[in-house]
Parts: sequence; C-alpha cells; structure tokens
Amino acid sequence: MKLEEEIKQKEFKNEFQKLAVNIIYTNSWLTNLQSKTFSRFDITGTQYNILRILRGQHPNPASINLLKERMLENKCDASRLVERLRVKGLVNRKISKVDRRRADVVISDAGLDLLKSIDNVEREFNVAFKHISKDEAKTVNTLLDKMRGNNSKQK
Repeated sequence: MKLEEEIKQKEFKNEFQKLAVNIIYTNSWLTNLQSKTFSRFDITGTQYNILRILRGQHPNPASINLLKERMLENKCDASRLVERLRVKGLVNRKISKVDRRRADVVISDAGLDLLKSIDNVEREFNVAFKHISKDEAKTVNTLLDKMRGNNSKQK
C-alpha cells in the first residue's frame, strides 16, 4: 500500500520529506513485525542483535564496548541487555583476564540453540520482502548507504 494511504496524508512538502517519513514509517512497520517474531522466543530485537553479534564472535569473547559499537540501535544500554541475557542463560559474562575492569561476554550453548530456532522461522519475517526482487533490494541498500554517506558515524 502506498504511504499516502497508510498514514492518510495526501501531500508532502517534497519528495525528500516523503522519503524521510517513508523510511521512519517502514522502520516502525519492520520493528513491529520483528517484535512479533521475537516475542515467541521471549527476547527483544536488541537482545537478538546482541546474540547475533556474539554468535559472530564465537568462540571468542566480546567486550561490552565491542557490543555497543556493533549494535544497530545506538541508544541502548548494552550492559543491562547482557545482564538480562545472562539471567536467561543465553550468555556468560566473566571478568576479563587481560583487563579486570572489563567484562568478557560469550554466547552460551542455550543462546546458540535459541538463534538456531529463530533462524528456522526467519522465513516468516522475510515474507515482508516478498514484493521486492534481489536487484531491487540491492538498489535500496545502495541508496540507503549513499544517503547516510559520511554521516553514519554521527549516531
């Protein structure tokens, strides 16, 4: 459905304003779809993001700072998220052998198993992209990268 119909707005100041609203609206739509998927596994999108980062690091540990650098959302408290995941048994957190002020975080076997389960239902989430070809997805990715340009580190 067209953006104008979704939000019941007939006109925009210009195409750039419409693009900004469309990106924000689509982000919200995707986040809601993602939340429905993750709620079945009793985790949030940001917790899933941390688990994916840790799976990529596995078997090596990750520091809280590394997690913060790689997080998709820049305003979340990685320490608190890691603690919630630790309580659920999905990660292990230990004082670093190299620097006692730093905590090393490693995904647990239960965390890896959970990600495998989520991977199995990822097809359901990918239905959101059923009307877009791989070439179109590549074009949108290129345009979004271009839009952020040199501003991507200004989180």
